Amino acid sequence: MTDAPTLPETALSPAHDASPWGLALVVIWTPHEPHLLGACLLPTASGASVFGRGDSPPETGQPRLLLRQQRPGDAVALPSTNARLSRAQLRVSPGPDSLVLDNLGLCPLLWRGQEVRRAEVSAGDVVALGQQMALLCVRRPRLLPGGTAEASFAFGEADEHGLVGESPAAWTLRGEAAFLARRGEHVLVQGPSGSGKEILASALHALSSRRERTLVSRNAATIPEALVDAELFGNARNYPNPGMAERPGLIGQAHQSTLFLDEFAELPESVQAHLLRVLDAGDYQRLGDASVRRSDFRLIAATNRPLSALKEDVAARFLLRLRLPGLDDRREDVPLLARHLLRRIGARDREAVQRFFPGGDVRGEPRVSRDLAMSLVLHPYATHVRELLALLWDSVRQSPGDELTPLPDLSPWSSP
Repeated sequence: MTDAPTLPETALSPAHDASPWGLALVVIWTPHEPHLLGACLLPTASGASVFGRGDSPPETGQPRLLLRQQRPGDAVALPSTNARLSRAQLRVSPGPDSLVLDNLGLCPLLWRGQEVRRAEVSAGDVVALGQQMALLCVRRPRLLPGGTAEASFAFGEADEHGLVGESPAAWTLRGEAAFLARRGEHVLVQGPSGSGKEILASALHALSSRRERTLVSRNAATIPEALVDAELFGNARNYPNPGMAERPGLIGQAHQSTLFLDEFAELPESVQAHLLRVLDAGDYQRLGDASVRRSDFRLIAATNRPLSALKEDVAARFLLRLRLPGLDDRREDVPLLARHLLRRIGARDREAVQRFFPGGDVRGEPRVSRDLAMSLVLHPYATHVRELLALLWDSVRQSPGDELTPLPDLSPWSSP
C-alpha cells in the first residue's frame, strides 16, 4: 500500500505560532473582484498604511497596504483594481486592541449603518466601502504556521476532502487532520452540531493508509438498543432464529478500514462497555458464535456532547482527540462557505441557478447582496453549517429579484 497523501501540518493552537497575532481586515464581500474574497489586510504594528486601488505607493507618503491571500508559510499580495475605489481609499492605523480607519477616498465608509469619515473597529466589527467591498475585523497571525507546502486547490474553494475555509482555524484543522490521519489509534471527534464531523471523518480516512478500502459509516443514535450488539459485532448463521443469514457486523465490515460512528455518545454506557475489548486489541465475537475473531479496524467516533457523556474507560481508549471549530470561531470563512453551498443549491435547482448566477453558470459567482453577506457573517449560529444552509434557502425563497437579499430578522450591522 502506498504512503498516504499529506497536507501541511499546522500548529495546533495560536500558542504554538511564533508569528505575532494582530488585528486584520478580511474581505467578506466584493462583487467586482470575487477572487479577493477571503483575502486580508494585515497592517503592521509600526504605523499607519494606506489601502486603495493599485499597488503603487500612495501620495500620502505612507506605505501601501495590499490584500493578501494567506496560506501556511505564505501570503500572496494582490492589489485591488476596482476603479470605483480611490488610489488612497483607507488609512489603517493599528492600536493594541483596535484599528483606526480614516476614509481618504471618494467611496463612502460605512460603520454601524452610518457613513463616517473615521471608524475605530475591533475584532468582530464589520465595515463597508459603499457597494464595493465589505470587511470583517478579526485577530490573526501575520504568517500562518505550517511551512511552505503548496495547496492543491484554489484559494477560497473546497479542498479535495470538501473542507472550505482559509481562516487560521480552518488551516489548523487541516493540519490536525493530516497529523491524526497518519496515526493508527482510534480518534474521538468533538464539535457542535452541523460543524462538519462527517466530512472530517472522510478526510481522516482518505488521508490514512486505509484509504483504499471503503469507509464504513453509521449513525449510532439510529441503532435500537436491543440490536446494537448485532449491528456492531454481527451474528452467526441461524442465530438467533433459524434461517437468519450470517452477518459480519460493522466491525467486521471495517476490517483493514475505518469505522465512523456518528453520535457515539448516544450509545448507552452499557453498550459502550461492550466495545472495550475490541478497542484494545480488535478481538470480538459474533452473536451465536463461540470463536473469537479479530478486526484490524480504526474507529472514528464523533459527538457534539462533552467528554463526560462517554463512559470513562471508553473515553480513555481514544488517545487521539480533535475538536471541530464552529462558525463562531471562523466567521471570515462564512462567505466562502455560503458561496460553496449556493453552488450546491444551484447544481440541484435550475430555477435558483438561472436567477442568481450570471449566465446560469453554477461555477460562477452567485449574486449576493452586501447586506446578506454581512448579516450571515454576524449571525449567531447554533447548528452552524446546517443553519447557514437553511438561511441561504430562506434567502433563495424570499429574494424578490436576481440578487440574494437578507431576511427581515437578519441585521447586517449587529454584532453576534
